[in-house]
Amino acid sequence: MEKAPVMEDETLEELQPYGFSLLQKKNGFRFGMDSVLLAEFAGIRPDDCVVDFGTGSGVLPLLLIGRNKGSTFECIEIQREIAEMARRTVQINHLDSRIRIIHGPAEEAASWIQPCSIDAVICNPPYALPGSALSSPVPSRSISRNQQSNLLSGFFRSAFQILKGRGKLSLVFPASGMLYVMMLLREAHLEPKRFQLVYPYEEKPANLVLIEAVKDAKPTLHPMPPLIVYTKDHLLTNRLRSVYHMDQNTV
Repeated sequence: MEKAPVMEDETLEELQPYGFSLLQKKNGFRFGMDSVLLAEFAGIRPDDCVVDFGTGSGVLPLLLIGRNKGSTFECIEIQREIAEMARRTVQINHLDSRIRIIHGPAEEAASWIQPCSIDAVICNPPYALPGSALSSPVPSRSISRNQQSNLLSGFFRSAFQILKGRGKLSLVFPASGMLYVMMLLREAHLEPKRFQLVYPYEEKPANLVLIEAVKDAKPTLHPMPPLIVYTKDHLLTNRLRSVYHMDQNTV
């Protein structure tokens, strides 16, 4: 793999165990466990055409390719500088034939992508609901963490436009906003079909929810077994070690 052009405000990190390299901003939004959990949860087949809304550093397509999920990826990012960084990540990993980075708003995905042509949309959207959190002084962090009004509704309407019939949208969101998100999905004719709650510890409340919705599906919701992140000894559970490919048995 060729050496990456790394800017002064960036870091280059190895994405284990896949052998990919990932550029990230030192002081910007950096991917975390939520992206890894979403890549594991998403029901994406090896030959699916996938769109990533708000791709950021481009980590989700790399995680999905490492899991043999998805064939080609259209990755939309509204921040020009972050989109350019993601393009360089794609280039240094020699994935230009599989991943295209698009600079623009995900709400306008149909401007670049043919309607009803996509198998799956994946999305790790800004978490804070409008007016519920203080904005970060770092612009890239603020945009990544804080929703603008009607942002999610726009995402979901856009996903409906580009998805094939029975196409899927997968996302991760704070558990406290699960009902809000599911209501918006249904308004966009994306029926929530599968969800999984993520708990930091067995005795603690859930802090994340993973949701899969299907375009124009019938209303039947399937809860999955809960996902516990840490043991009482503050170690990753065997299930999480499996998600991270740490060569442990699952629980």
